[in-house]
Amino acid sequence: MDIKGRESSDFQAFSRRALDNGTEREIDPTTTRSLMGNLYPQPGIFSKFWSVDQEPLVEIIQDTCGRHDTFGLACTARYYEDLGYPGLVNCSDNINKDLDQYGIKPRGGWQAINFFFNTMLDDTNAIGMDDPWSRPGDFVLLRALTDLVCVSTGCPCDIDPANGWNPTDIQVRTYKATEDFKRSYGYRKSAEADVEETKKTAFHDCFARHPRDFIEYNGYWLPNTMTNHGAIAEYWACRDKVAVMDLSPLRKYEVVGPDAEELMQLCVTRNMKKLSVGQVVYTALCYEHGGMVGDGTVYRLGETNFRWIGGNDTSGLWLQEQALKRNLNAWVRNSTDQLHNIAVQGRFSREILSKIFWTPPQQPTIDELPWFRLTVAHVGDVAGTSVVISRTGYSGELGYEIFCHPKDAVEIFDRVWEIGQDYGITPLGLAALDMLRIESGLIFAGSEFDDQTDPFEAGIGFTVLLKSKTDDFIGRTAIEERKAHPHRKLVGFEIEGGTIPSAGDCVRIGKAQVGEITSAMKSPILGKVIALGRVATTHAALGTDIEIGQLDGQQKRLKAKLVAFPHFDPTKERVKGTYTEATVPDAAE
Repeated sequence: MDIKGRESSDFQAFSRRALDNGTEREIDPTTTRSLMGNLYPQPGIFSKFWSVDQEPLVEIIQDTCGRHDTFGLACTARYYEDLGYPGLVNCSDNINKDLDQYGIKPRGGWQAINFFFNTMLDDTNAIGMDDPWSRPGDFVLLRALTDLVCVSTGCPCDIDPANGWNPTDIQVRTYKATEDFKRSYGYRKSAEADVEETKKTAFHDCFARHPRDFIEYNGYWLPNTMTNHGAIAEYWACRDKVAVMDLSPLRKYEVVGPDAEELMQLCVTRNMKKLSVGQVVYTALCYEHGGMVGDGTVYRLGETNFRWIGGNDTSGLWLQEQALKRNLNAWVRNSTDQLHNIAVQGRFSREILSKIFWTPPQQPTIDELPWFRLTVAHVGDVAGTSVVISRTGYSGELGYEIFCHPKDAVEIFDRVWEIGQDYGITPLGLAALDMLRIESGLIFAGSEFDDQTDPFEAGIGFTVLLKSKTDDFIGRTAIEERKAHPHRKLVGFEIEGGTIPSAGDCVRIGKAQVGEITSAMKSPILGKVIALGRVATTHAALGTDIEIGQLDGQQKRLKAKLVAFPHFDPTKERVKGTYTEATVPDAAE
């Protein structure tokens, strides 16, 4: 535990069994990186540190900081001597001194896990350092996987940024084997917010019947791939039949009060004055300079009641900030933990939900519910569990989202799963969802947009109503200017061959870089590699031949062509519920 923050610490552990046999087998960073596929293990499946014999020694259970180092050595006498500081206390000598009692031979420099140490590799592969990322009270919790001899030393360095120039205390605690701790990351809603542990959604145990592959997503554990299915099978289940996924980490914020409409009209690019009660609309929020705060959907629940649903907390916190800043009579409340939701997506989603949910006479039935509308429903009849259902999704297929109180989540999932058996329902994880959304041309924060990207550059210019919405909104002036003089455009790519580019790969014409890839995949249904990316408007015409650079951007090139997106179902007939063979699947399939 880093007591005061910005303090690095070195840790090493030896297999006691190996030591008893006269062999030194400690945590080996190279072996660990190779087996885990990460520079540093994190809570979850890829959490273990290994010896050179590929024996797992310790695993990460909890980590509130998430920024550590396994690049180099613990600090050494030579490092300080070469800088002109002979005799300075150092971690390697500290480790030698403490391990001597176990007969472990001294070393000039010890490989170690450098907790909280902020090192990085630059574009030329040079190792650099800066102040640690840790804050007061940050900690890492490890579990021993065998009998160990462990050593830890707080780094005493005060001549560089390794400890923010000011060494402070590191505290080490040990716990009995009978103690039980859940796996978690440290998550903060904003840079200044208190740290929170990774949570389980109310649907977690329902999905845990199928996968062990859970990953952290915005402060929650979500399934990545399903055991005995895999991303490809999950993908095809959604395209051909029906799939169910956990979308509970989507952030929900209630916006209520006499000035709720005014606040929403000010902050989003759509026209809230034209949004009917029961209607849902996809929109963007922008900063004054036109860059996006985020994207999401607005649900109108009443004249003075709106619900914002987005990918993270940034947009909700922005709404709160604007309400206070402008002294509006509106309240913005985080309701994420009061409303958990699953999405049922695919051609048979309507049939499944219509057999489960009853709607009051004043509400549309499941069969009547049009695209981007919501209804209030109950399981079975008027006395059944209450839910909100919207005809929305992130798959490009006909689909619905079901919102319920967490206490009712298991009941809702079990009913959907039970009825869905006749339709070949399959659980779906994040890996398959990413494939579905790329094919369908749906953007993702941190990929297709960030706070430097305006909605037109992000490919969602249709959400910005500069003509029909006469009211001012935050970022309008900048967006008008950026639209009139665009520099970049989101485009689709078809790529020759089977190599899938990585996000961030450069797009070039000749030697000049004219853009970058934002998302890419090999489309199962199209049988080709496709991508989304941004390019300079001067080279954004459909049909333009371009190359995607890998390695240094020059040595390896992937030939590609600019095409329209969405790559799949461009007229969105499927999401509208138009299928050619919407029949119950044969049980033999």
